[in-house]
Amino acid sequence: MTAPLRVAHVLHSLAVGGTENGVVNLIGRLVDIHHEVVCMTEAGPLASRLPADVPVHVIGKRSGIDLRAIVRLVLLLRRLRPDIVHTRNWAAFDAVPAARLARVPRLIHGEHGREIGDPHGRNRRRNAVRRASGPLVDRFVTVSHDLQRWLVETVGVPAKRVTTIHNGVDTTRFTPAMRGEARLALGVADDEVIIGTVGRLDPVKDQLSLIEATAVLSAAFGRVRAVLVGEGPSRPMLEARIRRLSLESRVTLLGERKDVPQLLPGFDVFVLPSIAEGISNTILEAMASGVPVIATRTGGNPELLEDGISGALVPIGDRIHLAGVLHRYVVTRDLRARHGAAARRRAVEHFGLDRMVSAYRALYMEHR
Repeated sequence: MTAPLRVAHVLHSLAVGGTENGVVNLIGRLVDIHHEVVCMTEAGPLASRLPADVPVHVIGKRSGIDLRAIVRLVLLLRRLRPDIVHTRNWAAFDAVPAARLARVPRLIHGEHGREIGDPHGRNRRRNAVRRASGPLVDRFVTVSHDLQRWLVETVGVPAKRVTTIHNGVDTTRFTPAMRGEARLALGVADDEVIIGTVGRLDPVKDQLSLIEATAVLSAAFGRVRAVLVGEGPSRPMLEARIRRLSLESRVTLLGERKDVPQLLPGFDVFVLPSIAEGISNTILEAMASGVPVIATRTGGNPELLEDGISGALVPIGDRIHLAGVLHRYVVTRDLRARHGAAARRRAVEHFGLDRMVSAYRALYMEHR
């Protein structure tokens, strides 16, 4: 009997985020593979969602260059003896040389998105490191064609070594059902139009644009409310702006929630005003929940949304334009219903979780 394939997933941590959620979903579905998770800094809350038989190893890397952490990682990988190491994003790039020093047979590196420090992937030092380390990587995987183009055209990775696998969403977990219960859980009135977003409160997500647009709308429509689900470093700044605009009764910060699938059907419109994105899991979750989506035209967002069919794409940072698009959805219930239904169909037909899992299984088994 052939032993199961052994894959070690290396990432920054298992904090609440799109990349981390995608790793957890993938591991939970690829049950015929033996998984180990290596967190470069700390474990994080999403570790609790992993199957009980999946070990989590913490390297305890300090910020910046930490050679001792790399040595610890090399020793760990030599002990684990995985068939494949799958690293994700710049925060885990130290694992690329570490995997080769540990003589791991196959190395896959994934690019899932960017952070506020380098939102457009133009950091010369980082790109030089990626380019120089390219020969160490057997296969690069991106979650969007936008990131694939960047790796090839900007970084200089040969196109034949880059594969795109879009994220997938569990369309049985995220559904349009139970809208009434969702509104109760959100604590909103039946006649309020709820503009919602889900994500880490971080400058790269630019929730400030949503708050500013809400200020414009609420002046004309008293029954508009914005609901922000998530936690992060931008919270104090967002709270200060809400107070300054006297929006305490119009904007609610719910913090981190574990019941997002139960909350999303209560949204009338979902907004993602990010400065940069890879592929947004929260857009897919909103689409699967039957909610029309307004998102900035950045990263992989145009690959998910059909502008004018399942939602709308808007320019980055243009709060007046965002408010104008939101106005159309606020005043037109039929538009919300049509675009929400189209969003659900697109999620089911093109971005199901099983499709993503099958693509990763094929990738892992490529040289089995």
